[in-house]
Amino acid sequence: MSFLDALRERILLLDGAIGSTLSARGYARTPQCLANLDEPELVKSVHRAFIEAGADVIETNSFTANRFKLKEADPAEVTYRAAVLAREAAGDKFVLGAIGPCGKPLAPLGNIEIQMAEEQFRLQAEALKEGGVDGIILESFTDLAELEAAANVVKGAYSGPLVACKSFIEDGETLSEGFPLRAANRMIEMGFDVIGANCVVGPQRMFDIIRWMSEAGDALICALPTPGMPQLLKGTYVYDVVPEYFGKAAARLAEAGANMIGGCCGTTPEFIAALREALPDRKPRARKSVKTAQKASGKVVEQSEPSELSRKLGKKFVSTVELDLPRGLDCSKVLEGARELKQRGVDLIDISDGARARLRMTPSAICSIIQREAGIETMMHVACRDRNLLALQADMLGAHALGIRNVLAITGDPANIGDFPSATSVFDIDAIGLVRVLSRFNEGRDLAGNSVGKKCAFTIGVAFNPAAPDREFELERLRRKVDAGAHVIYTQPLFEMAHAEFACAQAASFGLPILIGVMPLRSQRHAEFMHNEVPGISVPAWLMQKFASLGDEDALQLGVSVAQEFAACLPKMAQGIYLMPPAGNWRIADQVLDAVRK
Repeated sequence: MSFLDALRERILLLDGAIGSTLSARGYARTPQCLANLDEPELVKSVHRAFIEAGADVIETNSFTANRFKLKEADPAEVTYRAAVLAREAAGDKFVLGAIGPCGKPLAPLGNIEIQMAEEQFRLQAEALKEGGVDGIILESFTDLAELEAAANVVKGAYSGPLVACKSFIEDGETLSEGFPLRAANRMIEMGFDVIGANCVVGPQRMFDIIRWMSEAGDALICALPTPGMPQLLKGTYVYDVVPEYFGKAAARLAEAGANMIGGCCGTTPEFIAALREALPDRKPRARKSVKTAQKASGKVVEQSEPSELSRKLGKKFVSTVELDLPRGLDCSKVLEGARELKQRGVDLIDISDGARARLRMTPSAICSIIQREAGIETMMHVACRDRNLLALQADMLGAHALGIRNVLAITGDPANIGDFPSATSVFDIDAIGLVRVLSRFNEGRDLAGNSVGKKCAFTIGVAFNPAAPDREFELERLRRKVDAGAHVIYTQPLFEMAHAEFACAQAASFGLPILIGVMPLRSQRHAEFMHNEVPGISVPAWLMQKFASLGDEDALQLGVSVAQEFAACLPKMAQGIYLMPPAGNWRIADQVLDAVRK
């Protein structure tokens, strides 16, 4: 009997977490798929333990066998060995070849190009086919776009049964809006024979997710919950759940419509044995309709109040000034500058996010303080260096709740050049990915597709350097930022009018407003530092020569004068000016703006 025929006839039990079971049995290397090469008998013993516990289906030990997670061996060889070992241990049981996500977001959100990911999915599918699996399971995918990319290439390499399991974060909003049902319908459209959910949540929380997914016609459903919520103990994640509870709770997933039930992270053979005891009747259950399904599709999502900047762009020449943050808690000088600049007609205050990896107050806090106490809107710079994908999304929601509506998405300088060179640079995503995060929030959803309650109203800024050494690369980056949802372009500090004209022409081709960066230089040393030691800034030789013979006072006046001449030309070509005065000196910024006001 084929795998799909057996699944239609009776509820099948899948195995549990082979990786954590290998670790529990003494295997110390990571990722655990390396055990296929250096401890094959241990891998087979784990497979047999799950079969003895009652599993009708086992998965290959290949979930992490891709080039993005596996650095010490050939992913194709590791995957093939995983299939061979599972096949040898399975006997008359079914074997599903496991393929997991890349582990990092795909472009345009992250840095893994779609072609690179597809190649890895294809190599794994071919290796699993050669190893003799009865089907392939794509599991733990949170991003439906990545799942679709995997499905497209796996279907081309393997013609057998395909199973897809998405990871959901269950909460009331997710369920009330019917997101699992929408995801289920998309997975069916992708061509999967079996659809379902795995990981993240325990059996009780997964019940409603599976109940929603079972609304998708007569699709075969797979449910692979964790034992519950893990805790970190001595560097290892452990689950404080007894197998008996898991078995009884997971057995209820049959009532929700599941045709195949097993376990995910933390589920050992003892958990599968408990599930077998709790589910003696394997006849598939009749599915019950979700009562709120029809209500979910008609929900109107509320729109947040937009920024003042969004109303001004294209209607007036916008002026914004970047003010430096102190190293500690004293914000008085920043507030003084913000108040004075507001009185002089400045539209916006820019606040950087740890530029050059220096320790400063988090920008969301000072932006909120400025908006509340100085009464002027801010543009909050956000670097992707310091936060993982979860923290970035959380911080953006928090900033929006504080009334911050303008965000300049930047990748950020690496941590090793700053105050704490031993700090970890995260870079889960780059500036392009952050633009996409903000765009999704503006649609009312996070990256996993869950509702955030209402549509956000972020005005999304992006950086562009028309003086970059590799101009084509910089233009391609700008194009991707625009495609991801950018609203306004900021340039690096410019000193050549030709660079400003080029930047304005590119912005016009994309149909976006642009704010030209202007920096009054204060001395020859300042000019040399910016040109030689700050990436992305180019100070022309003619300006360097002018500074060469001047004292400090005359040099500062020269820097202001040059900036004034430059700024005076901008209203005819750009939609605004982005001023970066030395040391955040608002008085110097005000002098430069005098040229624009005339």
